[in-house]
Amino acid sequence: MAYRTERISVVDDVMMATELELAFGGSSESVEALIKASIEAGKNTYEARSIITGFVVGYHNEDVVVDIGYKSEGCIAREEFTEADVPVGAKVQVMIVEVKPSGELVLSKRQADLQIGWNQVLGANKEGDRVKGKVVRKIKGGVLVDIGVPVFLPASQMDLRRTGDVGDFIGQTVEAEIIKIDIERKNIVVSRRKVLEEERKKNRENLVKELIVGDLREGVVKNITDFGAFIDLGGLDGLLHITDMSWGRVNHPTEVVHIGQKLEVVILDYDSERGRISLGLKQKMRNPWEGITERFPIGSSHEGTVVNLMTYGAFIRLEDGIEGLVHISEISWTKQVTHPNEVLKVGEKIKVMILEIDHEKQEISLGMKQADSNPWDTIRDKYPVGTIVDGKIKNMTTYGAFVEIQPGIEGLLHVNDISWTKKVAHPSTEFQKDQPVTVKILEIDKERQRISLGMRQLQPDPWTDAIPKKFKRGTVVDGKVTKVTNFGVFVDILDGLEGLLHVSEMPPGDAANPETAFPADRPVRVKVVNVDLETRKIGLSMKDVKQD
Repeated sequence: MAYRTERISVVDDVMMATELELAFGGSSESVEALIKASIEAGKNTYEARSIITGFVVGYHNEDVVVDIGYKSEGCIAREEFTEADVPVGAKVQVMIVEVKPSGELVLSKRQADLQIGWNQVLGANKEGDRVKGKVVRKIKGGVLVDIGVPVFLPASQMDLRRTGDVGDFIGQTVEAEIIKIDIERKNIVVSRRKVLEEERKKNRENLVKELIVGDLREGVVKNITDFGAFIDLGGLDGLLHITDMSWGRVNHPTEVVHIGQKLEVVILDYDSERGRISLGLKQKMRNPWEGITERFPIGSSHEGTVVNLMTYGAFIRLEDGIEGLVHISEISWTKQVTHPNEVLKVGEKIKVMILEIDHEKQEISLGMKQADSNPWDTIRDKYPVGTIVDGKIKNMTTYGAFVEIQPGIEGLLHVNDISWTKKVAHPSTEFQKDQPVTVKILEIDKERQRISLGMRQLQPDPWTDAIPKKFKRGTVVDGKVTKVTNFGVFVDILDGLEGLLHVSEMPPGDAANPETAFPADRPVRVKVVNVDLETRKIGLSMKDVKQD
């Protein structure tokens, strides 16, 4: 089809009409209709930004040629039309974007549609009205919604709570309230949040009337704290406390619920004055404490799982929703446990005995050691007094050393029972930790769970025979200074056997200042002047004793 730049004159003769008929392939009636339409179009005002009614008269490349009754036709890109094939003769409304000095028109159907839509929206709506439209595009700060014209829906007005990605709403039809109209800038701002808030308010009023304690309600997890989760019941928020989430142990609410999760909960309590609702989740299930004594009789043994360790004991799960406490004192018959983590770890399965059940507090006391036999019940049979056993040094104090004679069973080797002759000030001078030793059972106190051990008792007592014979009064012996005091000097005269050299038995010059005269390890020759078998003490003298 040839592009025609001359306006079709409404006063042309029959030749022009014939040209139209030949040009558009139409009948004389259709040509007459176009002429009449052109006459009507001639009444239009041809000013920029005005909207004119025109007719499709042909095509040129990818453009649609439109006659608006002006001296020249205008071209509009085909993409501005909603239909791919626009028939010749179709009536369209277009906007005159520009009239060039050459007389050429710049037309736009899209801008005309926008202006018409804008006028329709303004004519039918005002601020506060509700509108519906489809979310068409995501832009900075929100989305565009098509309600006849694109309007701006800010992200902050999209929902009751801040949404993650507003792009998820693209393609959805939403209802919103007009909150701002800027006529000069042709800008409309809408809020979906206001619509949801009004609906929420209505739902809240209806929900308050319907709330009955014990009813089941569906809600959505709105927020989570350390002490519980807030559930949106559709207008009212209720608190699902951490203790009402499960009959079992819950360390944090996130172990049970997550944001956005739909839950069916039980109405536990409603305080109308304070507007607070207490909710429960575990109440939907049977209370595991019902029939607890039938399943866990006092004195029965069961396998459980360690779920938590505290300084005072370990919590053991017997079944879902049922836990008991093994106090630190009930862990072992033999070990001195200072913290449960010394012998237990979370997740470990152990055998325990039911010691006590408090139905009111819903607490169970458990014993770990009671599930095994008490080794102290048979200790006397296994280790009669006088039995010689091999052990290992486990710990040392100023008064003695603790010797392990079997796993978990220790006895005390007192410093006085280490040697017949040595005065042991501290067991660390004689032993090292984990050193193997041989000892004799001296005494067993089953009630106090104590065993007394002796090492010197493995040898005959030298004070009964050997010492009196070897160290008779007047015997001169060589020795070595071990300790100096203000009243005398102790001298080692035989493998740790000490005697006292009193200041009164010292040479006159040495007695005046024994600390200087008798340094440690000084060899001395002394004479035995007294042997007291009752107190096991030996008196020494340097008088009349020649020194090398």
